[in-house]
Amino acid sequence: MYMMKTRDNDNIVHIVDSPQVCGKILVESSHAQLNTAVQFLHWQIRQKQDRISVTLSVTKSLTEVCNDTDPNINGNLQDCCWFEEVIDDDLKWSFALNRVLHKGTSEFQDIALLDTKRFGKVLVIDGKMQSAEVDEFIYHECLIHPPLLCHQNPKTVFIMGGGEGSAAREALKHKSLESVVMCDIDQEVVDFCRRFLTVNQEAFCSKKLNLVVNDAKAELEKRNEKFDVIFGDLADPVEGGPCYQLYTKSFYERILKPKLNDNGIFVTQAGPAGIFTHKEVFSSIYNTIKQVFKHVVAYTAHVPSFADTWGWVMASDQPFSINAEEIDNRIKSRINAELLYLNGASFLSSTTMNKAVYLSLLNETHVYTEEDARFIHGHGVAYNNSH
Repeated sequence: MYMMKTRDNDNIVHIVDSPQVCGKILVESSHAQLNTAVQFLHWQIRQKQDRISVTLSVTKSLTEVCNDTDPNINGNLQDCCWFEEVIDDDLKWSFALNRVLHKGTSEFQDIALLDTKRFGKVLVIDGKMQSAEVDEFIYHECLIHPPLLCHQNPKTVFIMGGGEGSAAREALKHKSLESVVMCDIDQEVVDFCRRFLTVNQEAFCSKKLNLVVNDAKAELEKRNEKFDVIFGDLADPVEGGPCYQLYTKSFYERILKPKLNDNGIFVTQAGPAGIFTHKEVFSSIYNTIKQVFKHVVAYTAHVPSFADTWGWVMASDQPFSINAEEIDNRIKSRINAELLYLNGASFLSSTTMNKAVYLSLLNETHVYTEEDARFIHGHGVAYNNSH
């Protein structure tokens, strides 16, 4: 959902939706753009019960609206577009935009690819920031390298999600890998990421990469082979989104774990893990995985574009026994490129939680199931279509 706010001299026009709607584009301008904006956009306002949803139907792209600002005004943030992510009912996170590269709704998700002033190109799914050009290396290095470095000799991996290609890019840096299967449910996400995210073009062209467009659950079920590492590079679990079933105990137990080799490792992104946000899904995902695997490690890192600390959970039936020096040695001997964020000391320190998060992980009792799921703030396409 999007919101347009235009300012024409002393006349201010607001079209405001309810707090439930996340992921809005705000266009603010001191220029006389009101009439132009009206020509560009057709607003369909639909009220149902006590909430109003606003749907934007574009006849001329938002990119053109964003580029209509006066080029002589250098960096005046009042004269540009803004993307606004609703983190909670009383908390928002805004980004000044250069332009909108792509937006639309696929069968599964609302999708936007934005060119922001602070974070470069960013991928937004169902109103939630998924990846930003300038700091995605933090998220993807933390997701990909710890399990591959902890494994004695990884050769085959399966990536659930990862349509933007960054997870595959990091995995392909490991010399020992012979096969990388990347399975994303959304062809549209894959297509426009291949087109716009040039940093991953080499990964998409790698002969070791087997790109599959399918539901990861169905794909794992039908495959006969097993993998050394399985990665969960999934969108956050939002109500009505396509991914929340891939965080459940039944999925881990019945489908995912049987597809790991005997010494295999599973890792998943586990949502926000900050002092105020870790109870949303992070502690539940951690506790759920503990019900399935013998050895489970949670770790976190701050990702600036996410405006929060982020969490991952790594698991295996074999113990993780590796020190910082050995991690650094394996980075040097196994990886073809220099890492920007991760080294042995930083990884080990990332497994130490502050007291509040530690106690939450220790005392969490919720187990993630399809009938009793937890979600972060926001809604997916399926929810919006049914309400």
